[in-house]
Formats: sequence, C-alpha cells, structure tokens
Amino acid sequence: MSSFVASEQAPTDSNSLLKNKLKPKVAPRSACFCLSLGLALAVGLSGGCTHVRPVAFTGQEMLDSGNALRAKAQQDVVPVGTTLSLEEALARGMKYNLSQRAQMMEQAVALNVWKAGNFDLLPRAMASAGYRHRDSYLISRSRDSVTGLPSLAHPFISSDREYTLYDLGASWSVVDFTLGYYVAKQNADRILIAAEHRRKAMHVLSRDITIAFWRLVCAQKLSGEVRSVISQAEAALADAAQARTEGLRSPGDNLRFQRQLLENIRLLASIDKELSTARITLSNLINVPLQAEFTVVEPEGTENVRILDVPVVRLEDLALAQNADLREQAYNQRIASVEVRKSLARLLPNLSLNYDLRYNTDSFLINKDWTEAGVMVSQNLTSLLAAPSQRRLAKGGVELATQRRLAVQMALLTQVHIARVELVSSYRQLKLADRIWALDQELRRTMGAREEAQSDSKLNKIAADTSAIVSLLRRYQALAEFNAANGNLQASLGMQADVGSVDSLSLSELTQSVSGNLSAWREGRLPEPAQGAPIQEK
Repeated sequence: MSSFVASEQAPTDSNSLLKNKLKPKVAPRSACFCLSLGLALAVGLSGGCTHVRPVAFTGQEMLDSGNALRAKAQQDVVPVGTTLSLEEALARGMKYNLSQRAQMMEQAVALNVWKAGNFDLLPRAMASAGYRHRDSYLISRSRDSVTGLPSLAHPFISSDREYTLYDLGASWSVVDFTLGYYVAKQNADRILIAAEHRRKAMHVLSRDITIAFWRLVCAQKLSGEVRSVISQAEAALADAAQARTEGLRSPGDNLRFQRQLLENIRLLASIDKELSTARITLSNLINVPLQAEFTVVEPEGTENVRILDVPVVRLEDLALAQNADLREQAYNQRIASVEVRKSLARLLPNLSLNYDLRYNTDSFLINKDWTEAGVMVSQNLTSLLAAPSQRRLAKGGVELATQRRLAVQMALLTQVHIARVELVSSYRQLKLADRIWALDQELRRTMGAREEAQSDSKLNKIAADTSAIVSLLRRYQALAEFNAANGNLQASLGMQADVGSVDSLSLSELTQSVSGNLSAWREGRLPEPAQGAPIQEK
C-alpha cells in the first residue's frame, strides 16, 4: 500500500520539481518590478505634464526680443551713404527688403521639400532592435493529432524568458515609387511657383520704391520752401491782426485777407505733412534704419517714352512668355495633370519586394541569425469602386487649372493694353504739370518783383508762392505716377533685372545690374520672347 501511494505521489513530486525548476528567480522578478516602477513613474510624469499653465512674456522679455530682431534685420546690411540714387535704392530693396527675404525663404523651403521628397524614390530601409522579458517561462502543452487526447509528454519550453531581437531590412513598392516620382515632379513645379511669387513681389517692391523715391525727391525740393512760405504767411497774418487793431484797413478786407492767408497755411501744412513721411517710407522699403540721414539724387532722362515705339504685338508676346502670374498658372496646370496620373497609379496592383537580416539571442533557437526575402502582390479592391470618382475629380482639377490659366491670360493681355494707355496718359499729365509749374514759377517771380517794389500786397506774393509750390508738388506727383505706370508695364511684361542670386552679388554689382536694366527699358530695348525662359513641358 505504501508503495502504491509512493507511485501515485511520484508524478506529483516530479511536477513539483519541474515547477521549482521553472520558478522564476529573484533577479528577474526584481527586474520586472523595476520596469513596472519605471513605467508607473513615466505615466505619472506624463500625467503631471498635462497640466500646463499659460506663461505670459514680461515687458523686459519682449523688449529684449524686439532689440534682437532689430539687430537681426540690420545684419549684413551695408550702411547707406550720404547720397542715394534710384538704382541703388532698387538694389537695396532687392537685397535687403524683409519681405523679399521672406519670399527667398519660401523658395528655399520649396527647394528643401523637393530634395526631401526625392528620398521617397529610394527603397525603404528599416533597422530595429528590441528587448523582451517575461516573468515566467512560455510553457506549452500538446495534443495528439490522431486521438485528440492530451499528450503524455511533459509540458515543454520553446523560448527564453529574456531575449533580444535585431532586424535590418529593405523594402520597395512599385506604387510607392510611382507616387513618389509624381510627387517629386509636383514639388519641382512648386519650386518654380515660389520663384514666380518672388518675381511678383519684386515687381511690386520696385514700384513702391520708385514712388517713395520720387516723393522724397519732392520733399527735398519743397520742404524748405514750404516752411519758409508758412513763416511768411504767419508773419503776414500777425501784421493783418495788428492792422485790424489799429484800424488801418477796413474790417471786411482785413477778414478776407486773414482767411486767404489761413487757407494758404492749411494747404502748405498738408503738403508738409505729406512730404514728411517720404523718408520713413523709403527707409522701410530698403531696410535702412529709420533715423538714417541721406540725400536722394534725382535721376535724369527718366521722362522718355521710347517703350511706346515697340509694337503692341511684341509686348503681348513678351507678356505671354514672361509674366509671373501666367507662368504660375501654367505650373499649376502641370501639377493638376500629374495629379491625374497619381490617381491612376493608386489603382494599379502593388508589387512589393522585401529583404531582411534578422538576429535573435533566444538560446532555444538553433539558427540565431537568418535572412528573409519576399514578394507580395496586393490590390485594394475598394479603390476600384472609387476609381471613376477619383478620375473625374482629377480631370476636374485639370479643367479648372486650364480655365484659370485662360482667364489669367486674357486678363494679362488686357492689362498690357491698359498699362500702355496709362503710360501714355501719365506722360501727358507730366508734360502738362511741367507747363503749369513753369507758368507758376514765372508768376512767382513777377509777384516777388512787384512785392519788392511795394506795388502789390503780401497776400498776392504768398498766394503765388503757394501756387508755385503746389504746382511743383503736382509735377513730382505726376513724375511718380509716370514711373509707376512704367513699373506696371514692366510687371505686365515680366521684365526684371537679370541679377541671378541676390545673395551672391555685392550691393555695387547689383546696383550696376539694375542700372543696366533701367537703361535698356528707357531706350526701348526688350529681349526676344524666346530669351525669357519659356515654360518647358515635362
């Protein structure tokens, strides 16, 4: 009986021995505890970090930041000299204007996106390493495949409780490669679009700089005279008030005299206010310190209209070849065309290839390192149902881009004709302003001589001086409008200085390039449309 009991207890003892043998040791338990504790701490810390309070900038922090940005804005900027020409002002705007720098950064970002997208054409390489731990062995039982009964064999262990995995592999997909290729083509066109945005911004900047430059020229010419005439008018106003007190003039005539003087003072004060901001505006456009003092040099020979001798048909051809807006729409149309091909590529069966190098530290494995290779063909059946809609959507995008390009082209041709007409009109207004200014100057000299001979009143002298100042102001305004009309026509034709990289050129070299471009424009020398970097269809 005792032997029978012993035989019955033997398996129990053997099972207990197996359990004791397979019982985890203290060190792994402690390691698991440490891992659990670390995970709990990580969760606790992450939970604590979700309660973020708003932190406002202090006044001193904002001041320090503003001073740092101001210093950065003037970094590498050549200080302005005592005199400034129109060509140098335009060159400074191209090189140092902050908005132009932002456009350059936009183009640089588009270039980096294109470069980064080219890596999508390469096979994908993946490297991974991992560590796995169990607090007990992975023990499995088996069942007889014939009888379906549990196997009489003892449970078996197939893996270590701790092991490390290493994997290095590469995969390549036909669909991913095709889509990456089309995306790279679209990103390449977006670089060109960013360049066209910069060209448009440069045209607008050149026009604004030209207008501000001529306003400052006018301010230099008139500021001293305006203040002088205002002083004379105020002195005459004081004399009139004294004459009224002493009864030297009838009250009605005296009041009319004072009112006319005040009207002249008000007009001159408004002119002085308009001219006082010219230097600040120009300084901002060319990124010069607002407190900088410089004198602008009035250019000569800017009133010719030889560009009007160019046939309108040639101007239209030049605009169609070089206008920035039209070229941008052409690139958008090409991007939309590539989108159609992308929609078709998504419908193709995907062929993927992979190759992996693997290593496992599990002691139960006989082959710890091995290679895997595979080929897989897959098809998204749901995408086939959406294929007609996707194709119609892509084709609709192409039609929309084509319609936009057509609308921009017709508007561009209209813009060329309007810009040409505005240039003719502004030239006539400039010549008329010249004649009026010449007459007012003659009248001013006449009234000055009569006032010195005491044959006329101070009111007539001040009125003549005011009229001469107003006519000169209007002359310079007409001159600014004439140059702005020139700029609008240049922008319509896509004309700009061929300066290449602004950063690679010095300020003097850029000024010479701008001067050559202005000289060619004033002489009516235009490039052939074929030289204007026509669009290359891909």
